Amino acid sequence: MKLVPAVAALLWFISLPAAAKVRILAAENMYADIAAQVAGPAADTAAILSNPDQDPHEFEPSPSTARAVAGAAIVVYNGIGYDGWMERLLAASPNAAHTVIVVATLLGAKPGANPHLWYDPLAAPALARAVAAALVKVDPGAQAAIEGRLQRFLASLKPIDDKIAALKARYAGTEVAATEPVFGYMAAAIGLKVLEPGFALAVMNDTEPSIGDVASFERDLNSRRIKALIYNSQTTDTAVDRLRALAKRDNIPTVPVTETEPLRMNYQKWMLSELDALGTALSAALEDHTNSGRAPR
Repeated sequence: MKLVPAVAALLWFISLPAAAKVRILAAENMYADIAAQVAGPAADTAAILSNPDQDPHEFEPSPSTARAVAGAAIVVYNGIGYDGWMERLLAASPNAAHTVIVVATLLGAKPGANPHLWYDPLAAPALARAVAAALVKVDPGAQAAIEGRLQRFLASLKPIDDKIAALKARYAGTEVAATEPVFGYMAAAIGLKVLEPGFALAVMNDTEPSIGDVASFERDLNSRRIKALIYNSQTTDTAVDRLRALAKRDNIPTVPVTETEPLRMNYQKWMLSELDALGTALSAALEDHTNSGRAPR
């Protein structure tokens, strides 16, 4: 039987001998990646959600997931309802010695906030520091090595910060739209004006967008008020597919984003690839409006 990456990783994780290195288990693979970059050889790290073709909203934990949680020394999850199943697994875990890191808590995000916190530029450095602190508590003798990896990781985020700053300097205030608020924190950091939030919220919550929200979205596409359409490539929906088709018809650039880190990428490459795609889309929209004699916003 062929195992999807998430299942294979968890089976490897729970089969490690008791004397193995510190085990870090993250609910989402981007958080596992960040933790692994900081921990290095000081820990074995795994993720529960790592299949890029899986809809995170439809995930249901299995007994193997529960065993992986019970065997982890450090557990990382998003919080604010995005992965509520992790809270249930921790509550039922026989291991009371977990160090639990909740990204929402690190960022001060409250219930009801946009749960896609990994797109907040503050999330990666906050998580990296928290993981480093947790590892030092487990092994104080490794503090120098852990601190060195932490600083290298933080330095590796500079190209992302520089790209955000460059996009903000050129495109702040540009009107875009998103089929879901997945990219919301990054869009806010760039200063983009995201239209049609009602539609995006409905899709995220698996509810039917209102007739008014759909009509408004279509008007903004037809009038080309929207300069780029950002969509979640891991989910499909009839209403979303129609909006993408309308955007394609009117030559409005579309920008795919994902809720899990793609295979064969690390967090830094993932963020930069999506920022590059956004920059390409906005540049094309700006050039198109310039050539047509219309204002770019």
